[in-house]
Amino acid sequence: MTTTPGLPAGIAHPFSPAGRIDPYPAYDWLRAHAPVHRDPMSGMWLVTSHADCVALLKDPAFSAAAGQRERARDDDLPVSMLTTDGADHARLRAPGALLLGPAALASVEDAVAADADAVLDRAARAGTLDDAVEQLGVPLATAVLGRLFGLGEDDWGTLAQLARAVSVNLDPLAPPPVARLGRAAMGELTRFLDAHAEQAPPSPLARLAADPRLTRQEMLGVLGLAVVGGWQPLAESIGNALYWLLPRPDARAALRSADAEGALTAMDELLRLEAPIPFTARVTLREATLPGGTIPAGQRVLAVLAAANRDPAVFTDPAEPVFDRTPNPHLAFGGGPHFCLAARLVRQAGALLLTRLVHRFPDANPGSSTPSWAPTLIPRRITGLSVELGADAGTGRCPVTGAGVGA
Repeated sequence: MTTTPGLPAGIAHPFSPAGRIDPYPAYDWLRAHAPVHRDPMSGMWLVTSHADCVALLKDPAFSAAAGQRERARDDDLPVSMLTTDGADHARLRAPGALLLGPAALASVEDAVAADADAVLDRAARAGTLDDAVEQLGVPLATAVLGRLFGLGEDDWGTLAQLARAVSVNLDPLAPPPVARLGRAAMGELTRFLDAHAEQAPPSPLARLAADPRLTRQEMLGVLGLAVVGGWQPLAESIGNALYWLLPRPDARAALRSADAEGALTAMDELLRLEAPIPFTARVTLREATLPGGTIPAGQRVLAVLAAANRDPAVFTDPAEPVFDRTPNPHLAFGGGPHFCLAARLVRQAGALLLTRLVHRFPDANPGSSTPSWAPTLIPRRITGLSVELGADAGTGRCPVTGAGVGA
C-alpha cells in the first residue's frame, strides 16, 4: 500500500463543512499530488484524476453492488442496476431502456415541451424567482417522470415529495439515521409505484411492467432507480446550470442561436462544471491497479467524478465554462457498464428548459439574493438562486425544441 500525504494546512477536506461548500481546492490538490489517495478521515480511497476514474469505472475489480452494501449495512434498497454487477446488472439494464431509452423519451416529448412552457408561464407571472431549483427544476423533473410513469397530474405532488426523500440513497456517506430514513422513503416510493403500475395507462412504465424479463420486484427496483437517478439530478442540474449561465450574456445569446446539437453541447459543459452527483462508490473485490496507484482488496473507494471533470490533463480552462467544448468526455453520469441510464433524460430535458428560457426571457439575470452551495455531499446543489426574468418575449417555439426531449 502506498502512503500518500494528507491535505496541506489551509485546504479544507472535501467532506468537512467548508469543503462541502467548495471542494475544488482539495480536489485540485489531490489530483495533482495523490490521485489515488487513502483518506484517513473517511477511511475510503479517493480517486480524483480523469484517467484513474475512467479506468476504475470500467474495471470489474471495483464492485458497485458491494459499494452500495458498504454505504449502509443491512441495506434493503430494491434490487436494481445500482445494487448489481456483471450479468445481473446487464439483465436489468436492458429492460430499463423501455422506461428511459430514446423511444420512451420520444413518446412524451410533446407533452414535456408543453409542461416546460407551463413552468415558464408560472415563472412569467411571478416575474422574479426566489429559488430557481424549486420553481423551475423541481416542476420540470416531476413532469418528465410523471409523464414516463403515466401518472395523472394529481399524483405529481406525491411523486415529488417521495423523490426528494429517496435522494439520500445516492449518498454513500450518509450517516446511519439519515440512511434509514432514505430506505424507509424508498419503501414508500416502491409501494406508490407498485399500486400505480397495476393500472397504468399506455406509457413507458406500462411497457416496463409488462416486460417478462423482470420479476415484479426487479421492475419496481428499476422504477425506484429511475427516480433516484433521474428526478434529483435533473431538478438540481437546472439550478446548477443557471448559476453559470445567467451571469454570462454572451453565453445566453449563443444558446439562443444554437441548434439542438449545440444546446446539448452547452448542457454537457454545464453538467461537467457542477455535476449533481459528484462521486460514486465502489469496493475492490481484489487488488486493483489504476494509472495513479494500486488499491488493495476489500477497500471502499470513491470515484470523485467532480474532480475528474476539472482535470487539466483533459480539459483546457477546466474551472471555466466553454459552452462549445467538444469533445467533452465528462463523467457527470459516470462511465463503464454503470453509465447512468437517465443521462439522456437529464441532458435533453435540461437543454429543453434552458433553451426555452433564454428565448422567452432574453434579459434574464441573477436576482439580488446571494446563492450558496448546500452543505451536502450528494446532491451538489445551489440554493437560494433567484432570477430576474425581465421582459417576456412570448411563447413561440424556438428552433431547438422541435427536437424536444426525444432527440
